[in-house]
Amino acid sequence: QVQLVESGGGLVQTGGSLTLSCTVSGAAADTYGIGWFHQTPGKEREGVACISSDGISARYAVSVKGRFTLSRIVNNNTVTLQMNGLEPEDTGVYYCAAEERGNYYCVAQWVNYWGQGTQVIVSS
Repeated sequence: QVQLVESGGGLVQTGGSLTLSCTVSGAAADTYGIGWFHQTPGKEREGVACISSDGISARYAVSVKGRFTLSRIVNNNTVTLQMNGLEPEDTGVYYCAAEERGNYYCVAQWVNYWGQGTQVIVSS
């Protein structure tokens, strides 16, 4: 069992920045790939950025490349999503997610554990 605790989020103006953090704990937590997913009402969760268990490799959605940066502190299992240049389309709930065996496919169907989600609102 893996637990994911998110922090960060909130309200920001267009062009602003926010930082989301996810602390991962539980058995073999350091063997999981970790990522962030975005969801808006009526839509499925979509992968935003995901990182390998060793923190070396990452995958980003096209819409966030160059704006968002994902990093992982391996020794304390914290994954941070730095979001810059935020746009109203980035509004929604962001979920931290864990994929087993160090995978980071960043596709919802491959996620084994989810966090509770944190709200991000970008005002225009």
